[in-house]
Amino acid sequence: MGRVLECEPLYIGSANVQWPVYEDPCAWKGTLTPGQQRAADDLTAQVQKGSGEHLVWAVCGAGKTEVLFPAITEALETGKRICLATPRTDVVRELQPRLQKAFPEVDTAALYGDSPDKNGRAPFVISTTHQLFRYAHAFDVLIIDEVDAFPFHNDPTLHFAAKRAAKPDAAVIYLTATPRKEQKRRLRQKSLPVTFIPRRFHGHPLPVPALKLSPMLHRSLNKGQLPAHLLRTIAAQQTTARQLLLFLPSIKKAEEIASFLKEAGYEVKSVHAEDDHRAEKIQSFRNKEYRILVTTTILERGVTFPSVDVYVIDAGHVVFDEAALVQIAGRAGRSADDPDGDVRFYHIGKTDEMLDAVEAVKKMNKLGQKL
Repeated sequence: MGRVLECEPLYIGSANVQWPVYEDPCAWKGTLTPGQQRAADDLTAQVQKGSGEHLVWAVCGAGKTEVLFPAITEALETGKRICLATPRTDVVRELQPRLQKAFPEVDTAALYGDSPDKNGRAPFVISTTHQLFRYAHAFDVLIIDEVDAFPFHNDPTLHFAAKRAAKPDAAVIYLTATPRKEQKRRLRQKSLPVTFIPRRFHGHPLPVPALKLSPMLHRSLNKGQLPAHLLRTIAAQQTTARQLLLFLPSIKKAEEIASFLKEAGYEVKSVHAEDDHRAEKIQSFRNKEYRILVTTTILERGVTFPSVDVYVIDAGHVVFDEAALVQIAGRAGRSADDPDGDVRFYHIGKTDEMLDAVEAVKKMNKLGQKL
């Protein structure tokens, strides 16, 4: 929004726009699983009803985006305006081409801090949650993806922006794989309707993280290196067909370890929130132009790679809470062609967050198997 001073007035208003009615706008012809279909039916009913909230609690890799297609179709066929908001810029970049492909005739806008599109006047807007400050009573359907993610979940100003951006009678839909305490409290109180999808779209269980004790880990990281045993594990992993995602707790450590691995002869790059070229690097990794991607928690959610192993280095660090670790583990095994994946949490001592994350993955697998 550019520079805004406290002494400057800000104006809100409504143009009473009549949004277009699309006939059969969805070009996606795939098939939903029973769990996906149940959630899709519930969301479509919520769009038809209008006023109210609905949460979809789906495991990582359940296919939440495809679940939205019938509800989005219903909204577009009835002349409603839609916003799909997410806390992360990278997720907007990931979603926009997928949604444009699914709804090729629909005018869409993708809004984030440095996005080329700035006007946001389309009937279907995909944006970061920060961009919701631009709107007041603008959307008939507001979908907030990754509702538990930083910075949205603990920023009351973003919650205010989301509430104001939706019309008073809007259908509000939340998506998450790792609900926070507030959502769980509302679920217990039955004040928030929920649909649960405990299985991935391909039917295989989530990879259960293995906890790997590494007593010398901090000493090595302080030198910008990795312990010898971990380096041997990476060397063995590089003989497999899968690529490797390495998660580090800070930008400094990610860059140091990427340099260390590059000096050791590996094809590797690093990405983080302050990297101006991260979109290009992520796409190059997806195109398999190099084997190892070292990253911070910026890639913990919302991005899909078809065949990767995932190692979390210093998993006991404070930035790796339960939700982050579950989401990170969910990067592995997302493809039906490779539904497995090796997920490892390297640590100098187990933490409650690590144990809770492993237990959460096992619980999801158990529920998925039961259903």
